[in-house]
Amino acid sequence: MLSVNELLSALALVMVIEGILPFLSPRTMRSYMLQMSQMDDRSLRITGLVAMIAGVILLYIVK
Repeated sequence: MLSVNELLSALALVMVIEGILPFLSPRTMRSYMLQMSQMDDRSLRITGLVAMIAGVILLYIVK
């Protein structure tokens, strides 16, 4: 079972990782956001699903 401390640590790590691209290359981040805004809902959902599945698999391997 995850403790509150572990959950907050994981959330903090996600925030750090999510902030790397806009900090290092705002222009690239803006370009990615424009591309994502033009994707249809189905493609965006599939991309999100693939990312979630990859994350669960990585968590399983690490644990």
